[in-house]
Amino acid sequence: MRALIQRVSSASVTTEAGLAGQIENGLLIFVCAMRGDTERESDWLARKIANLRIFRDDADRMNRSLLEIGGAALVVSQFTLAAETKGNRPGFSTAAPPEEAQNLYEDFSDRIRSLGIAAQNGVFGANMKVALVNDGPVTIWLDTQTR
Repeated sequence: MRALIQRVSSASVTTEAGLAGQIENGLLIFVCAMRGDTERESDWLARKIANLRIFRDDADRMNRSLLEIGGAALVVSQFTLAAETKGNRPGFSTAAPPEEAQNLYEDFSDRIRSLGIAAQNGVFGANMKVALVNDGPVTIWLDTQTR
């Protein structure tokens, strides 16, 4: 699985139906299931993100985790993280098929919640508008293939 995480002071996601999810201080997590991923990758990624020390401590150093600050997560599916960019038109053949991807997306979100993090979600497969105020800015790329 791949994730692009952004430390935010606020973030929201809307669809044609309206507001799907919204958080204040925490992480906006774009997540993509890759071919061959299982719940094992989902579990590792959720634990890694929850414990990643990227929030400021009293000395203004990145030394606290999402769990430690009691922050929230906004989890948004984004298959384009699987983009292959050899040519000018990206390919997405390494992304998990939609049904598998949705199951892993939901599993990942459930695992984030099971760690005690308040999590909101986007809508899998929908055309979404994401708004955020990036804090830092801090943006980090994670890939379970390189753990």
